[in-house]
Formats: sequence, structure tokens, C-alpha cells
Amino acid sequence: MGHLDRRSFLRAACGAGAALACDVARSQGDLRPNIVVMMADDMGYSDLGCYGGEIDTPRIDALAEGGVRFRQFYNAARCCPTRASLLTGLYPHQTGMGHMTNDFGLPGYRGDLNRKSVTLAEVLRPAGYATLMSGKWHVTPEVESPDKRNWPLQRGFDRFYGTIQGGGSYYNPVPLTRDDEPIEPEGEDFYYTTAIGENAARFVAEAPLDRPFLLYVAFTSPHFPLHAPEEAIQKYRGRYDGGWDLLREERYRRMIDLGVIRPEWPLTPRDESVPSWDEVAGKAWHARRMEVYAAQIELMDRAVGDVIDALEARGSLDNTLVLFLADNGGNAERLRGNDPAVMPGRSRRGVRPATGGGDGSVEEGGIRTLGVY
Repeated sequence: MGHLDRRSFLRAACGAGAALACDVARSQGDLRPNIVVMMADDMGYSDLGCYGGEIDTPRIDALAEGGVRFRQFYNAARCCPTRASLLTGLYPHQTGMGHMTNDFGLPGYRGDLNRKSVTLAEVLRPAGYATLMSGKWHVTPEVESPDKRNWPLQRGFDRFYGTIQGGGSYYNPVPLTRDDEPIEPEGEDFYYTTAIGENAARFVAEAPLDRPFLLYVAFTSPHFPLHAPEEAIQKYRGRYDGGWDLLREERYRRMIDLGVIRPEWPLTPRDESVPSWDEVAGKAWHARRMEVYAAQIELMDRAVGDVIDALEARGSLDNTLVLFLADNGGNAERLRGNDPAVMPGRSRRGVRPATGGGDGSVEEGGIRTLGVY
């Protein structure tokens, strides 16, 4: 008998298990659950209403009310490593995605999802699942190259709508892609978060009825730049005029009331790099940034609602596992080019949220995020 190493054994075992699962499903009627994973991009722990936030997120709050709201839910602190782990079930360094999509010449830091790992889609498709994705991929540096070996369709997905790279414009994401082909945004009122939700809902509606499906919905919201339609921003007009010190205290009290944190835990000190609201210059600009950020999250909540509505219309919601999470904490990157003369939301120039610590940090603000199941 020839030598069978551990990896070969696992592959053979998984293949045999998938074939057996398909045979059982076909003989007994396929009752296996659908799986829907939805992920926010750079969102703080207390942003959602069900975690103490003031932002209106009724659809995600309803998922938490009817399911499980995790209080100690952890990630890999950065966008690409978290996505690699979520897709493969491995530590990010095992997949070659120990950092971002930069190649540092080391096995754990190649910046490209390696072939020693298999994605959820690559495992579930042979087991009879339809595999669908809408949103941000960001586990390969090959964005506009003819080399598409690590694009979604080449890593197990049947259908894809979204962007291969990381964050970008919400009005004109580049390169916007359907399956393997570049496309243009549709309509004068195009907004990427809404389009991600609409395409995910379409995938649900068009999924085969005789077998289950995996749907991966990866929003870019609320990652910078701060972009949102004016009508969505207006709802939060003036809400943040009291500043971030008051907002922190309000969220802290709501988190205690909701049982997210214990009352004996004191409010953490303000990030030392952030001035007090009383001392900060340009209050109107900072308040506007928070207004737009809130609108981005509410619009993402509506997109989540589009997916839930599609599941209900299909009669599949009760047989679907739904998970909503964030890839890491709120954005903490220090970007050049922020101009207080440019109010965010209307402009297509990049403006970042008003945050202190967060993504990129292995402290709690970076790696401990919300999770609803």
C-alpha cells in the first residue's frame, strides 16, 4: 500500500463524505440547511442597536432578538486575514494571508490565498450546495490581471457579484465584476451597499429549489470613504452635535442596560490620540462624518433586510443558518487627504470616519467585534 499523508487522507475523507452526503440527500429529500454569512467591513463593537448603538438597525437587531448575540466574538484584526480564516476555517497564516495582499516572501505572508487551503465553497459545492457570493473578495492581489486563479469562481463559487479588491467608492466601485467579467454600475442612483444586497437577494430567489445553498455576502460598509445618499444622512442631522464624549457615555449606559457589558466595568478612557470634544476644531465637519457613517450602517441594515426578505419569500428562512459579523473593529487608519472643507457624503472624495483605535490592533478594539447568529 502506498503512503498516504495527512493532507491526502483528509482530502480523500472529505470527498467520500461529500459523496455520501449527496447520496443520502437525494434518497431522503434534501433537508440540509442553507447557510448565509453576511459581514460588515470595519465596524465598531457598539455601532448596532442590539449592541448599544444609536444607529437604526432593525433588521440585524431582529436577528439578534431571535437568535444569539455574541459578546466575545473574535476575528483576525485585519480585513484580509479575517476573510481568509472565514473562508477556510484555518488560521490566516496557514492560508498565506497573514497580513494584507502584499507578498513578503514568507509562507504565511504571501498575500494570496494558497492552494493548501480549501474554501467553504470548494467543500460545499461537491456536497451538492449551490455556492453564491455578493460583495468584497480581497484575498488575492490579482485584481485586474488575466490571472484569475484565486477569484471567487476559481475558488468554488457558482456565482459572484462584487469587487475583487478592498474598499473603494460606493458610487463607482472599481473593478465591479459579475462572475469573471468587469461590468459598469447600473443606474444614476447606484450605491454599492444597496447593490450588494439586491444581488444577494436575487441569488437567493434564483437558487435551485432542489438543493441547499451557501450565500456569502461581504459588504464594504462602513469602510472609508464616507459615502451615503443625502436622504439617508438627513435622518441623523444634528444627532452627533454633542460630540463623541457624550456619545461614548450614552452607548456605555445602553450597553449595560442591554446586558452587553457588566455594570461594574468602567468606561474605558478616550483614545489618547483623540482630543476631547470641547477642544476639537471643526465640530461641524466631525459631526457630519459621524452622520454619514451612521447612514452607511443603516443602509447596510436595509441590505441585510433585502436578503432576509428574499429568504422569507422563498419559504427558506426557517431552514437557513444566518450569521452576521464584522471583519474587525472600527477603522483606525490615518489617511492623508482628509479636508475639512469637503463635507463627506455628497463628495466622491475619500473621507474617513471619526475613530480612534480599531482595525489592525490585536487589542480588544481591533479583534473583538459583534456577531449575531
